[in-house]
Amino acid sequence: MDELVSAEAFDDLVRDAIDELPEWVEHFVEDIVITVDDRPPAEMVGPGRTLLGLYRGVPRTRYGGRPPGSMPDTITLYRLPILATCRDAEDVPARVLKVLGHEVGHAFGLSDERLRELGWH
Repeated sequence: MDELVSAEAFDDLVRDAIDELPEWVEHFVEDIVITVDDRPPAEMVGPGRTLLGLYRGVPRTRYGGRPPGSMPDTITLYRLPILATCRDAEDVPARVLKVLGHEVGHAFGLSDERLRELGWH
């Protein structure tokens, strides 16, 4: 699956996905550090569990902004697990957008129902 999309091309797809996010999240996403790793840390996955992305931070429903002096919120997308869920290279952009949107939804504290409505679950 690693051959579907190179690491560099995957990074480009992530940048494209950021540009495709809805306008109402645009300003907010500027304050989140978005990174790509090949795989999640081993301690975060287990039998039957696949982790495609991870949001770390405090959802916006818990406070009105990032507390001064705190570390920025982060979203990490895991390239190889995302590629493993795709049939071919044409599936990758949509999957990247869906995973990114899902993690942005976590940053907003959105419910699974709302994530489904947005197509991010």
